[in-house]
Amino acid sequence: MAQIANFDSQQVSDYQQSLKNYRDLKGVLDTSFLEGKIEGKIEGKIEGKIEGEIEGKIKGKIETARNLKQLGVDSRIISESTGLSFEEIEKL
Repeated sequence: MAQIANFDSQQVSDYQQSLKNYRDLKGVLDTSFLEGKIEGKIEGKIEGKIEGEIEGKIKGKIETARNLKQLGVDSRIISESTGLSFEEIEKL
């Protein structure tokens, strides 16, 4: 502070401009960081939701195939009905 008190008007102006530049840059970086963090959370939630839906559909098909197989339905018909491969059905 003592050093700043001894500045002439040009040095004070330069110092104030330097502070303004620093604050502007810091504001931009902070905003970018927060926006990136928010965007990452949103993308993560969307990807998680999609993966969950896909996993649920696959589990549903497997459960249906298992039930049909227990009822004695031919594996090829189960395969055509569920979209699962013949090999996957045979493993059930």
